[in-house]
Amino acid sequence: MTEIAIAIKNVSKCFKRYANPADRLKELLIPGKVKAEEFWALRDINLEIPKGKTIGIVGRNGSGKSTLLQIIAGTLTPSSGEVVVNGRVAALLELGSGFNPEFTGRQNVFFNGQLLGLSYQEIAARYDAIAAFAEIGDFIDQPVKTYSSGMFVRLAFAVATSVDPDILVVDEALSVGDEAFQRKCYARIQAIKDKGGTILFVSHSPTSVVSLCDSAILMDRGELLLISPPKMAISKYQEMIYAPAAKAESIRQEIRCLHQLNHQSSSVEPTSNRNIIKLEESSEFYDPEMIPATTINYRSRGAKIIDPRITTLDGEVVNHLVSRRDYIYTYSVTFSKAASKVRFGMLIKTPSGLEIGGASFTAESQSIEQIESETLVVMEFRFKCLLQPGLYFLNAGVSGIVDGDFTYLARAVDVAMFRVKAETNSCATGNVDFLIDPSIRITYDIANKEQEVELI
Repeated sequence: MTEIAIAIKNVSKCFKRYANPADRLKELLIPGKVKAEEFWALRDINLEIPKGKTIGIVGRNGSGKSTLLQIIAGTLTPSSGEVVVNGRVAALLELGSGFNPEFTGRQNVFFNGQLLGLSYQEIAARYDAIAAFAEIGDFIDQPVKTYSSGMFVRLAFAVATSVDPDILVVDEALSVGDEAFQRKCYARIQAIKDKGGTILFVSHSPTSVVSLCDSAILMDRGELLLISPPKMAISKYQEMIYAPAAKAESIRQEIRCLHQLNHQSSSVEPTSNRNIIKLEESSEFYDPEMIPATTINYRSRGAKIIDPRITTLDGEVVNHLVSRRDYIYTYSVTFSKAASKVRFGMLIKTPSGLEIGGASFTAESQSIEQIESETLVVMEFRFKCLLQPGLYFLNAGVSGIVDGDFTYLARAVDVAMFRVKAETNSCATGNVDFLIDPSIRITYDIANKEQEVELI
């Protein structure tokens, strides 16, 4: 039976907002006399998080993400519902929480460590490691109120992760750190994950969510809309925030339905071998059943993307590719409105949503100055398939100026998918084949004479 780290049952949180500070006092002195405006930050949240899982939480500002984490961390109490947390929780919430600005960094290490459940002796034994991770030098003996935001987060993260937490909660705090520090933090998070720790974190970085998380939660207006694989949650989040106001509620309802159906698959694998047009075992071929289940077409603003596909250089449509060969990714665009400064782009991603690479006409010199209505444009992106064996997804996008605004004219996420077959003689690892040509040189010492043997 799966052990549950966090169980949240019917949790809601309501904050009261008063027209002026005196109204708060009036309500205390004369109950029912002054009515405060109620703001529901969370409504009826139900969630179970298994032990050892890493969960990302995404959503626009004000969706209830931070409130949910604070309730899990115990710094807020719910207005209704029940929260059960099994294990020691270390939380890195909004900047400043848990630290006294008048204390020095050293004093705060001991103060905060004891709040997290360590004894003075345990903190003393770990102090040098905490200071080394934070890398703030002599500032550790200065009051925290003199710290920059980056210095503060360095120390706070070092303390929070030094207590060997069963559950680590991080609320977007890492976004203020520099790149080198963020890499250290993600390495520390991965180490906690490898030890079986449970991790919850809020992030506006899609790459971080899809690369670190087992699942992701999409929240909006205090409602838990979706629990799904990270890639799907990110796609639905982006669809929702870029939707026009008139369609926002219908998209929210679609996401609710998806959540109710408990759709957990981020891709469609070929289910059988029928109708597969196969050339030969070492060649490309096309499988008509390999169609993405996660395609998202953004609202058209005067253009439509049609017929996305990959072809060989001879024009044969394929979706099973052989590594190190050349292909063409092509799609057509029909324009229903005149547009200027038109640009095109493409992107290749892994099933988890990790962006591998692509191309985009970002320079003004690469754009088409003017395209009239009722025009058909065929785009071709020739590329060498330097990808390792696996499944990949394609995006397509068109941007330009319509009605005076520069915007996406059409955008399609997961519009096509393809699989890469191995190149027999490749020794590459990872996602990308860099065409590395290794050589080995072995030196023997025979009778005090060096003899070199080069293996080719």
